[in-house]
Amino acid sequence: MNSTQRINLDHISGNPLLPEVKKAMIVAIEADYGNPSSQHSLGDVATAQIDKAREAVAALINAKVAREVVFTSGGTESVNHAVKGIALANKEKGRHIITSNIEHNAVIRSLRRLTADGFKVTSISVDETGRVDPQAVADAVTDDTILVSIMHSNNETGTIQPVEEIAKRVHAKRKRLIFHTDAVDSVGVVPIDVQTLGADVVSFASNPFYGPAGVGGLYVRRGVKIFPLLDGGVQENNKRAGSENLIGIVGMGVAAELAKRDMAERVTHTRHLRDLLVAKLPDHIDEYIINTNLDHALPNMLSLSVRYIEGESVMLMLDEEGIAVSTRSACATGSLRASHVLISLGLSHADAQGTLVLAVGIENTEADVERFLTALAGIVSSLRNMSPLYSKAKAS
Repeated sequence: MNSTQRINLDHISGNPLLPEVKKAMIVAIEADYGNPSSQHSLGDVATAQIDKAREAVAALINAKVAREVVFTSGGTESVNHAVKGIALANKEKGRHIITSNIEHNAVIRSLRRLTADGFKVTSISVDETGRVDPQAVADAVTDDTILVSIMHSNNETGTIQPVEEIAKRVHAKRKRLIFHTDAVDSVGVVPIDVQTLGADVVSFASNPFYGPAGVGGLYVRRGVKIFPLLDGGVQENNKRAGSENLIGIVGMGVAAELAKRDMAERVTHTRHLRDLLVAKLPDHIDEYIINTNLDHALPNMLSLSVRYIEGESVMLMLDEEGIAVSTRSACATGSLRASHVLISLGLSHADAQGTLVLAVGIENTEADVERFLTALAGIVSSLRNMSPLYSKAKAS
């Protein structure tokens, strides 16, 4: 491996803890807090720490009251809780659910489980820019529809959906339905205001905004009926049983405070680096496809398909150069199938297999972008020299 300092361009898969977050968690560990459910002074102190974190997370998303925030073990649980919990709690009102064809596997597999229990699912296709037509979603609403689940931003391309408009139209069509959005890659990365967003339930996680992995949250608007997935105690306002991950929640609370404080600065910095990468890309490689809708996207993400080569080979060779990138969402890594998201955008299987997912972070610099592009150019040239697909394309 190259001995130069490593560069992380895979922040969508995981982020380092901010120093302030790490410090707060260490303090909490050393304080040896009690169980928040305990009816004594040690439990009271622990409860106070959770309440403080809940207030910080509520402020980050502009929830009216902190009790609308439910802590979970991460984004996957938050999504599962939302999709399954809403369906099971409202099945007497209907059994029809609407979603899109680019959702995270946490949504897809939750819905697959529900269809086995008799629920019906309508999946709305995205256009060539990767976005859902709000009217197409509204047109799919029937008198049997109880849940609409459309993600806020895609975990492979970073493209942001018109969630506010979708929520407005589906609620106008049927007021009794519940609108859920998977905002795991958005909350803490871009401004999210649940008062204007229009979603009744929002899933999110701590790690995308530099908090600890293994802790997440679910915003549940007051009055929304949702079943807990876990049977047990009455923690989290009787919405999630089990002793809270106190240390993780403390870290998430501090990360939420910092994300709210530094949001504008982070957005400006990461968007500048992404746009710089896009602008300089033609000087380094040709024959590529940008899958991210740059007019409607997270500021830190870019999905790039390099034609005639395999993305996994590029990823491994970049890793040898000390540069970390991804070929798709970390949750889908290991699958040999082409990304369902990219196929939905109209890419061929060959082009989809040549995809890199780049996600810059707050510690990245312009020099990191330059080093990546230089390394990418050499790797692409080497791989294409060995590619029969490239030779055939150039000969034709």
